[in-house]
Amino acid sequence: MGKKYITLNPEEEYITLQSLLKMNDIVSTGGMVKVFLMDNVVLVNGEAENRRGRKLYPGDEICVLNKVFEIKKP
Repeated sequence: MGKKYITLNPEEEYITLQSLLKMNDIVSTGGMVKVFLMDNVVLVNGEAENRRGRKLYPGDEICVLNKVFEIKKP
């Protein structure tokens, strides 16, 4: 299980958990995110998270479905 780095665009300060899940094809639509978060454990920096609008900043580590993502600055 390798870590995948998500690099923010230069104008971005953060991305939302919903955006991360969609951009990595874990869910296909925003409407599916709420249900996905109710049925699956998502960890942000080691703590369970169920808010789809959770802001993810550089340095945050997200674990979902045995995949690990880290947010990076450009």
